[in-house]
Amino acid sequence: MPDLHTPQAGDDHAKDTDVVALLMRQHGDIRNLFDEVEAATGEERREAFRRLVRLLAVHETAEEEIVHPFARRSLPGGEQVVEDRLAEERAAKEMLADLDDMDTDDPKFLPRLQALRTDVQEHARAEERYEFTHIRRSTDATNLAAMAKAVKAAEAMAPTRPHPGVESAAANLALGPVAALMDRTRDAVRKALGHP
Repeated sequence: MPDLHTPQAGDDHAKDTDVVALLMRQHGDIRNLFDEVEAATGEERREAFRRLVRLLAVHETAEEEIVHPFARRSLPGGEQVVEDRLAEERAAKEMLADLDDMDTDDPKFLPRLQALRTDVQEHARAEERYEFTHIRRSTDATNLAAMAKAVKAAEAMAPTRPHPGVESAAANLALGPVAALMDRTRDAVRKALGHP
């Protein structure tokens, strides 16, 4: 029987030479993964949730490093647009970290997951409306491709699960798994963009 699960970020090896198209695809993958987590039980739910955590961490971190700086520099009123998106992302990260500490079989898990889903979908719509449209209109194919390459680099390096010892074990414990994964993703994006 074929695997009907949403692929993990980067697994499809799509060309993705346009950062907006890539991020829009990820928004669709995130919606599909929420569906999978909600529909599954037991170990299947845990695995689908791990993939959702991974994609959200990679996606949001890449946006913080690539999309938001571009919007801040080039979008009229970009500073406020970015600050609004960052506030939404902070709230979502806190909810995600709380969920990551829960057992997926806990009766409180699904209602909290559904609240996160609502917030993430509202956030995605705001990004698409206020940032993605502007990016596509205000830069050329070369820059769109360069930004997409950085996002793909982040996808490719992000582990399915954060692994202790990737940074120091103490830092991993202090930051928590979601934060550690975001830090690794941020490093990969900066390296792909040629930034220290």
